[in-house]
Amino acid sequence: MNIKKFAWSSGVLVAVIACLSGCGKKPETTGKSAASYPLPEPPLVAPCQPGKPGGRLVVATFGDPKTFNPITANEQSSIDISRFLFASLLGFDWPSQQVTPGLAESWTNSPDGKTWTFKLRKNLRWSDGAPLTADDVVFTWNDVIYNPNIDNVTRDLFVVDGKEFTVTKVDDLTIKAVTPEVYAPMLENFGGVPILPRHILARAVADGTFLSSYGVNWKPQDIVGSGPFRLREYKPAQYTLMERNPYFFEVDSNGQRLPYFDNVVYTVVPDMNAMALRFLSGENDVDEFVTPDQYNQFKAESAKGRFQLLSPGIGLETGFFFFNENTNVNSQTGKPYVDPVKLKWFRNTKFRQACSYAINRDAIIKSVYAGRAIANYGFVTPGNKKWYDPNIKKYPYDPAKALELLGEIGITNRNRDGILEDADGHPIEFVLNTNTGNDARGKTAVLVQSDLNKLGFKVIYQPIEFNTLINKIDVTYDYECVLISLGGAGTDPSSSLNVIESYGFTHQWFPRQKQPSTPWEAQLDKLMNAQMQTLNFAERKKDYDQVQEILAEEQPMIFTITPMYYAAVRSDIGNVRPTPLSYYRATWNVEELYFKH
Repeated sequence: MNIKKFAWSSGVLVAVIACLSGCGKKPETTGKSAASYPLPEPPLVAPCQPGKPGGRLVVATFGDPKTFNPITANEQSSIDISRFLFASLLGFDWPSQQVTPGLAESWTNSPDGKTWTFKLRKNLRWSDGAPLTADDVVFTWNDVIYNPNIDNVTRDLFVVDGKEFTVTKVDDLTIKAVTPEVYAPMLENFGGVPILPRHILARAVADGTFLSSYGVNWKPQDIVGSGPFRLREYKPAQYTLMERNPYFFEVDSNGQRLPYFDNVVYTVVPDMNAMALRFLSGENDVDEFVTPDQYNQFKAESAKGRFQLLSPGIGLETGFFFFNENTNVNSQTGKPYVDPVKLKWFRNTKFRQACSYAINRDAIIKSVYAGRAIANYGFVTPGNKKWYDPNIKKYPYDPAKALELLGEIGITNRNRDGILEDADGHPIEFVLNTNTGNDARGKTAVLVQSDLNKLGFKVIYQPIEFNTLINKIDVTYDYECVLISLGGAGTDPSSSLNVIESYGFTHQWFPRQKQPSTPWEAQLDKLMNAQMQTLNFAERKKDYDQVQEILAEEQPMIFTITPMYYAAVRSDIGNVRPTPLSYYRATWNVEELYFKH
């Protein structure tokens, strides 16, 4: 299980090319039976029906991974792959929302709630056969995550009031972690961090090259992990091939070592329409992101019996657009990241609220999602029943209200030419970006552009390739407005720390602030810290409700809709347990899946 943090989502997954389809062809093999490698003591026993080993599962991702490094990955295309390659101290059963054992067979907590002790299984092995011990866990935390010279998104989730956790080795199989204060999501979050191999990466940490470690240019055999699969071959813009990890620590109730599949192949395809067509023609095994507008077609085809259409429900993925509110200056050019004229608009709450009132969410639901979506106004979707706050401020479609708010900050149609200008006479004009290839997102962006243009803005729509877009958001800050979504996180508020806290890596409108740039961002920091430091659910819920209400009031993220989730899998795949709570609706438990025939 990977740590459940929000990551940039291209919004697509799944498809395949004919030459890699199905499990009927002779599978790739590791050259040695997995049963011939000693099991750890005790192995983890999966709560699944015993299946049959063999075969090749073909899935797809919309974009190439940017890295195979699970600590630095901050976009879904990379996490799509790294989740197969790495394991964590603890696991997570998504349908039941329960933490499960992982590399650690057991754990304890001290009476004051601050000292946690984790006991590793004996004879754990990395995918290259080297021993996996407490030294690797301590290395992952002290040498990598908390290393001030290694900028990574993971650290954001493990700082309480500016203080880091103390992680130490007790013996080869025992790790102790002491938190500065009570840390409510310790098991789900700390336990979910992918562990890294010290024997492979210590040199990269020492010589300052860790950030490029496990890059896509590395040889597959050099990328060592402890997940159910290991990397076999990577072809940019074509596919990523993974093979069974013969040292994986999990078995079924019959003692058969998991995973069942010999291989998993992720292929790169041009767009979502191609994905659907390839699945429907039988060229791939799973379509994890059947879009609402495809539902009727998939429903009709599923009646033929080749595949089953899954309807997990309302998910957690949040679709929204946001403005660049970064007040800093580019050190290389000496110029502000954002035009000061536009920055003044973007950082004004009433401007953002006006944009929210201007969006006809019902039109998006009907024309893009065929009615299979709901209007969304907040950071937490109704799919997260435990933490959703129904009392947040709503923004029903109301162009008149939008114009009223804009008028209050001096933005009016001064020249009576249909274009709104600010108090200094500057026309309201900006570029809206989203990623290519996601048909629903592209259509949504066009409707957002149309609604804002009707209001009197001049919005220029420019779709760009997904990883290029993420680079603009996370690295160069070279954008004005972006429509995108966040996915891959858990249900606990802690999974959103990297987004909500002002110094967060994914605090997208103005990331990694040295000091909160607004009083409301400072309040968000305070509330997020407070809810982490109590085990009392009612207190946590009260604080997180207030976080949701501040975000809804300030509108740094202008939410649009939340779609219903659907997926499709071959009828002969066993142990499928779909859930709307995981980004991977049907393959979150991939090590348990198998072909029945």
